[in-house]
Amino acid sequence: MRKLNSLRSIIGGIFFIIAVYGKAQENFAQKIEQTAASSILKYTTEFTDSFGNSAKLPIVIVKGKQQGRILTVLAGVHGYEYPPIMAVQSFLKEVNPEDLKGTIIILPIANTAAFYGRSLFVNPLDGANLNNAFPGKEDGTITQQIAHFITKNIIPPTDVFLDIHGGDASEDLIPFVCYYNHKGKSEATELAKKLSKTSGFANVVSYPYTIEDDEPAKYAFKQAVQDGKVGLSFEAGKLANVQEDAVVLNKNGIYNVLNALDMYTSNFDIPEKLELYDNQVYIKIPATGIFYSDLYAGEPVKKGQKIGVITNEFGELLEKVLAPESGTILYKIGTPPVTKGETLMCIGIPVK
Repeated sequence: MRKLNSLRSIIGGIFFIIAVYGKAQENFAQKIEQTAASSILKYTTEFTDSFGNSAKLPIVIVKGKQQGRILTVLAGVHGYEYPPIMAVQSFLKEVNPEDLKGTIIILPIANTAAFYGRSLFVNPLDGANLNNAFPGKEDGTITQQIAHFITKNIIPPTDVFLDIHGGDASEDLIPFVCYYNHKGKSEATELAKKLSKTSGFANVVSYPYTIEDDEPAKYAFKQAVQDGKVGLSFEAGKLANVQEDAVVLNKNGIYNVLNALDMYTSNFDIPEKLELYDNQVYIKIPATGIFYSDLYAGEPVKKGQKIGVITNEFGELLEKVLAPESGTILYKIGTPPVTKGETLMCIGIPVK
């Protein structure tokens, strides 16, 4: 009898989880459906994990006067990347649903715990990186739950998924827009390429899509691409500062994407000349220590060129770092401390 009661308890728990999950999906779909035309709905979803951690996810639904596509804008996956977060804040104050055709789903700060906790890369509640957590886990830690909610609730109704990033506290980077070259989903890839080229970013980066459909996507907009959506990402801003030009570039980029999708009329500048990159080389940090380099993001490097050195705490040389290929530095560690195994630099290979 005790085993039977235990079994009933387990089964009951399973049905409860399914019911709660189904209700969450249904409620979000209903929120989109029930949001009145020409209006903006703002609300917060909360999460609690088995370790006693709790977090909130602010969500905005902007419903246009006319029906049309759904664009999702995700910001604050990393809470220390301020320019994209502030760009979305500015956009929310400006966008007029009367002029919108379709719907915009906005997650203005996906990782609120990292934002308010001023945490580099990871959520301080569970030490997990939201940008490495997709598709997430329904009953996992706080970060896994947020990733799961986005995967199962936000991505499904979305037509185009825009993930906005910048340089975290340690990262120096040049502004660029990127998309995945998923040859198995050519139509979605072509639209992502078009949106990238008309986004207002002068540097357009194409990432190779190399995972299978049953492998974890890890990254938010890669999850969207894996699920058959059009996905792209902005990168603007660096070293955890609120550079106004990066804020404006991110915000205008949202308007340009909306304009290209025939959802919202805007006329922000598009660069006449684009720098295209179709491959990347990542340099991993060979030793923990102090990094010295005279190079900055955006500078060209040649294969075999010395791009920096790493010393120990006594100033003694540990490693010289050489460029493995010729190209342009898209982003790099811009602060002295480095840890073995992490990415030191990404070199973009220009399209010939």
